[in-house]
Amino acid sequence: MFTLPGKRIWVAGHAGMVGSAVVRALQDTGADILTVPRDQIDLRDQMSTRLWVRRNSPDAIVMAAATVGGIGDNQARPADFLYDNLMIEANIIHAAHEASVEKLLFLGSSCIYPRDAAQPLQPESLLTAPLEPTNEAYAIAKIAGIKLCQSYKRQYGAPFISAMPCNLYGPGDRFDARRSHVIPALMLKMHQAKTAGAATLELWGTGTPLREFLHVDDLAQGLIVLLRDYDAEAPVNIGSDQEVTIATLAGVMAGIVGYRGAISFNPAYPDGTPRKVLDSSVVRGLGWSPRVALAQGLEETYRWFCDHHEQFSRAA
Repeated sequence: MFTLPGKRIWVAGHAGMVGSAVVRALQDTGADILTVPRDQIDLRDQMSTRLWVRRNSPDAIVMAAATVGGIGDNQARPADFLYDNLMIEANIIHAAHEASVEKLLFLGSSCIYPRDAAQPLQPESLLTAPLEPTNEAYAIAKIAGIKLCQSYKRQYGAPFISAMPCNLYGPGDRFDARRSHVIPALMLKMHQAKTAGAATLELWGTGTPLREFLHVDDLAQGLIVLLRDYDAEAPVNIGSDQEVTIATLAGVMAGIVGYRGAISFNPAYPDGTPRKVLDSSVVRGLGWSPRVALAQGLEETYRWFCDHHEQFSRAA
């Protein structure tokens, strides 16, 4: 067991949705939380990353730093998604090894699994079949991060572990109709449609894909459990075990946002993987379970969005 009180824990990517949730979760553990502003270090640069780790001597690292985005962004910028994430993970993981960090938790994604893998998705299906083409570059980078953690563990006995969450959402997300994941992109589009009094809102795809959504604060609590109690080589899935179609999600979202117009789907745009639900039995066996129901979490997220929507309007 890795005890948290008094430990110096670096949350890499602390300003993002996941990183900020991890910081919130760690505040009640007695850990000393380390952060570094993005403008002070480029994690894609090996030397600056190694020097920062050497000088600050973290006992543990939670790797929430990444270049992320939705289907459209993945298709438009595959080189960025592959290069940025490969560099970030390689630099941090190697620096952690050099500094003999006591625990490192690498954060991946459910997109690492083959497009047509058996459901619910299990770590054993990794690399057994082709990936979903729309986010292949990002998935390859995350698979490389998993394999890097496993390789340092095998060769050096490094205490490096990996967690694979399902689709995440919550306060602190990035709301961009072109670059965000499904919930923030959908929430922004519906808010704008409501504000404009639009009679119809067109969404990408068919509306039929099944997805599993998890509130980011539930994820953060699961990561705390893994930091404390998990040491094995296999990546650990973290999901809600609740599936919903994109069409159903849109209907729930419309009620929360207050959009009263019609919703249509355009099958000329990609759906992504038809179904993604994770086998989360390992982390549940350690005593974790999600607490935030989807409707409750969406309402909370929309309140946060409304409090900050001016910044997203300017960014658009």
